[in-house]
Amino acid sequence: MKRLILMRHAKSDWSHEAASDHARILNPRGRRSAEAIGDWLREQAIMPDHVICSDAARTRETLSRLSLGDVPTSLTRTLYLAEPEVMAQILRQSTEDCILMVAHNPGTAMMADMLLDDAPPHDNFYTYPTCATSVIDFNIPQWRDLEQGTGQLAHFIVPRELIQ
Repeated sequence: MKRLILMRHAKSDWSHEAASDHARILNPRGRRSAEAIGDWLREQAIMPDHVICSDAARTRETLSRLSLGDVPTSLTRTLYLAEPEVMAQILRQSTEDCILMVAHNPGTAMMADMLLDDAPPHDNFYTYPTCATSVIDFNIPQWRDLEQGTGQLAHFIVPRELIQ
């Protein structure tokens, strides 16, 4: 069995007009959200064997604020604003059992919808707000066997459900 933790980056800071989109960091709400999702992952004992993360500043900062410890990580420009087919291609090259993928919308929302056999009845699933996280299980021996519509949703969480 394989598990994907699919996460959109946390809320970014738009106050620095000169910063490029790729260089935008998190705003204070985004920092709190990433920390809350990291706490939730640890509480649920959902820990990745490997992380694949866009190399944008906001995705790297999201990952850092999850505080998941010393997990092998691959940073890639290919995930920056990637389409779901590109994201799936990257995932199919993985060998570890549990992968955390931190990326951007709209690709992340489209990827979650593409992979699941049945979308959850959650108001935020299709908008996939910042730092939204899906935990999806696949009954496959290797990631290269990944196909659309075969994932079983174990969890879908957004930071607002964790932060009061």
